[in-house]
Amino acid sequence: ECVSGCVCPEGLFDDGRGGCVEEKDCPCIHNNQWYSPGQKITVDCNTCTCQKGVWSCTKDVCYGTCMIYGSGHYITFDGKFYDFDGSCEYVASQDFCGDKNSSGSFSIITENVICGTTGVTCSKAIKMFLGVSNELKLENKDYKEIQRDIGDDVHYWNRTVGLYIVIEASNGVMLIWDKKTTVFIKLTPDYKGKVCGLCGNFDDKSNNDFTTRNGLQETNALNFGNSWKQSSTCPDVTEEIKPCDVNPHRKSWAEKECSIIRSEVFKICHSKVDPIPFYEACVHDACSCDSGGDCECFCSAVAAYAQECTKAQACVFWRTPDICPIFCDYYN
Repeated sequence: ECVSGCVCPEGLFDDGRGGCVEEKDCPCIHNNQWYSPGQKITVDCNTCTCQKGVWSCTKDVCYGTCMIYGSGHYITFDGKFYDFDGSCEYVASQDFCGDKNSSGSFSIITENVICGTTGVTCSKAIKMFLGVSNELKLENKDYKEIQRDIGDDVHYWNRTVGLYIVIEASNGVMLIWDKKTTVFIKLTPDYKGKVCGLCGNFDDKSNNDFTTRNGLQETNALNFGNSWKQSSTCPDVTEEIKPCDVNPHRKSWAEKECSIIRSEVFKICHSKVDPIPFYEACVHDACSCDSGGDCECFCSAVAAYAQECTKAQACVFWRTPDICPIFCDYYN
């Protein structure tokens, strides 16, 4: 921050870097980095310009995002990172909350199945209910309309963008699927504090994201996750699965491969997005993929960190001909 003081001649300001400048030349600071007047940064979906030492930002409406990826990893709308390995159908997010008779406009269900031999689960299919009677299903790299009501008050459209299928609805709900095990659910701010499920309640507070179907606050991820299963006949998850303990012979390989997340490659991101939970999730997934698909599990885990880095304005080009090659990298 520029402050006029005795260290500078009258009319000039300390620029925080040992110099004295006119007010119009005052720099701005963001994430411990200095920016010159006129420089721009992106924060969420808004552009901020440095003007006289103060950020001036556009005020566009930004989507909130929940990510589900790999072997049961969740990042809620409010940024809480947790693991839950349940084999059942679960409510990922919906606005049918509280009163059983409450009306809502969407519900997204994730169907989790066991993948590999260690007992971890991953999202096999996604069901999306929109409005009164629209139902979609995303499964086996394909998108199907189970039921469509053209007269419904909620309209939707789908498109393919690079690796992803994107479903966008008129009620402010967007679903992005990589045709494998990664799903992004995006909501407009109109839904803040009005949704529930494994993705949390989207109220800008992560400490209350573990709210059960009954509206109780939980501290345990397993109890929270179990409350959102769709069928009472599914067994509850009673313990956290640790695939590297089950497959110790894979642990050193997993740690070596996943070390890219903590390496110089992602250095510019480390101060913005904590790499540790993503590294641990990567090792977890690399140990658990023992039925083929080693590279897919590893690449999806690293791509999840790259995605969060991109959101934090730290774009990293991490793919190479030897590491998760792809013709076009749509994650970054």
